[in-house]
Amino acid sequence: MVYNVKNFGAAADGKTDDAKAIQKAIDECTNNGGGIVLLEGGTFYSGSVQLKKNVDLHIEKGAVLKATEKIEDYIRPCNTVNDPKTALVGNPVTGKPSFAFIYGYEAHGATISGEGTIDGNCCAFVERKSPYYVTGNFYPRPTVIYIEKSNHITVKEVTITGAPFWTLHPAGCDDVLISQIRILNPLDVANSDGIDPDHCTNVRIANCHVECADDCICLKNSKGNSEYGKCENIVITGCTLISTSAAIKIGTEGIDDFRNIVVDNCIISRSNRGISIQVRDCGNVENVTYSNIIVETRRFCEDWWGTAEPITITAFRRDENTKCGHVKNVRFFNITCKGENGVLIHGTKNNLIENVSFEKISVELEKTSKWPCGMYDLRPCIDFGIEKASNSCFYLRNADGVSFVNCRASINAKSEYYRHAVDSENVSGLTFEKFTSKGIEAGTDELNIK
Repeated sequence: MVYNVKNFGAAADGKTDDAKAIQKAIDECTNNGGGIVLLEGGTFYSGSVQLKKNVDLHIEKGAVLKATEKIEDYIRPCNTVNDPKTALVGNPVTGKPSFAFIYGYEAHGATISGEGTIDGNCCAFVERKSPYYVTGNFYPRPTVIYIEKSNHITVKEVTITGAPFWTLHPAGCDDVLISQIRILNPLDVANSDGIDPDHCTNVRIANCHVECADDCICLKNSKGNSEYGKCENIVITGCTLISTSAAIKIGTEGIDDFRNIVVDNCIISRSNRGISIQVRDCGNVENVTYSNIIVETRRFCEDWWGTAEPITITAFRRDENTKCGHVKNVRFFNITCKGENGVLIHGTKNNLIENVSFEKISVELEKTSKWPCGMYDLRPCIDFGIEKASNSCFYLRNADGVSFVNCRASINAKSEYYRHAVDSENVSGLTFEKFTSKGIEAGTDELNIK
């Protein structure tokens, strides 16, 4: 059955707050066993709404659901660990969201669909800090969609834009399908992650296009949702991604394990960092495969994490009270990388990164931006920061069992920043089979193994 929100009093004039009408339609729909709640023909200006069981919130092509700029009209998620008295003055990102525009709790079988647009109204919550980024005066700002402890959920075909904070955040959910959505956030809005599955299982993210500042797709195990367990059985495929941070990331929030993850057939362009695994908490990462991916990176500016690394795996302590998790069994196959920096693998002497294989990997270094290179970004952590070093196609520190099969490294032009094909230190079990290089400066070792 279809529940048109205009029949419940929605004005769709872009000025009247339609939240009560939309919520009334959702409530009646779920009370009758489920169906479609329809938004068509106009701009539905709204405070927060709560998605519920077996409801398909369908935003028809041409319709816009636009978030209010009034923070008092936002839902505070269930079981939030944030104190309402301090919600505007610096709660950490590791807690539950302080505010959500569309919120679902135990909304099993819920769907958000349609070819319309959800507008998070980010300009109401941020201010410019430099020519290269904007941020807000409270943190965390509203999440556009936060769906918690809900199974068999679907988000498909919609366009989401203008996120003041994270865009789409499922937490503690099983059987999540995110398909054919567009996320079009400004590339200078800090913290506007695209898709953040948090403590979720059996997730499929397919055929999406994401443009955003901070991470496009980021798997998390946040402290705020620690009751929900591992993040595992994840497939990411057929996506095109642009990011001023990392396009596809695991971490940094990781208090539980990440397992059984496949990323395939994606294109990453104009990104400050491509593929990233950043372990900073006690959760482990294992059994991850990346295949058939094109990565193009450039430095965006000096305010964002990352220095144009196409692939990064790092494992460090977040702080002095943290025991860092372990990374093992990561495979890269048929990946083409071109950009201002090379691949970074960096553990510690007491926590080696294990069993990383590179097969049919091409890394091509070329300087394209005005920002300096000659460094690797190891933040956030207690023991490291920006590590000054000549950039190599592969920069390896503190690992065990790294293999190269049919790989190629090349440096396009002479540069003060670029040096080796492979620069390796404290890496045991390092093997090469059909490794070729091009453009390495005369008198410089192709393989600098220490």
